[in-house]
Amino acid sequence: MKADPAPLPTIVVLASGTGSNLQALIDASRERDFPGEIIAVGSNRPKAFALERAAQAHIKTFVVDHTQHGSREEFDAHLMAELRRLDPDLIVLAGFMRILTEDFVRAFRGKLLNVHPSLLPAYTGLNTHQRVLDAGDSLHGVSIHFVTEELDGGPVIAQAEVPVLADDTPDTLAERVQQQEHLLYPIVVRWFCEGRIRLGAQDVLFDGAALAEPMKLAAN
Repeated sequence: MKADPAPLPTIVVLASGTGSNLQALIDASRERDFPGEIIAVGSNRPKAFALERAAQAHIKTFVVDHTQHGSREEFDAHLMAELRRLDPDLIVLAGFMRILTEDFVRAFRGKLLNVHPSLLPAYTGLNTHQRVLDAGDSLHGVSIHFVTEELDGGPVIAQAEVPVLADDTPDTLAERVQQQEHLLYPIVVRWFCEGRIRLGAQDVLFDGAALAEPMKLAAN
């Protein structure tokens, strides 16, 4: 008698906006050999289009509305309770526009991934595309990293580079960076679900060895 296949690692995606990275992950998860399953999508905004994308894909949704909580700690405690109930193997932040408390980050250490629109450690925080243009940089990009207590400061797993063109605006640059996000995030999530990456003490372990520098997708 054939044994049942092992259950796939479970994924919860948190998003605050339109959910374009979520859609890239949903599309990737539909591939026959994808090694993980998105079991729920959560948002801090009840009207986020990301929730509609999840519903269209028949994925469970939940909302923890930050405007209904008196403090960041109270919001995080409610969100933490929802995530513990779901008990995912991986939590993917996909445009989740909340700064998480240290207690939250510690509770899910090694299970939290985030996407940031810059080549970290450069340009942490917001408005990265305008800041890159203001600085006259020739190269921009996206980073996928483990989340730690330091904002945008967790060990970087992989990056994709994007050349800055002479006629770029923040919007055109953002569009090309986002295209790379949609390619790179599903790759990194696949690695995690396959057990190829994990968070070490201060670094990323890839196939058991510490990464000297982030994995790179070439500029195009």
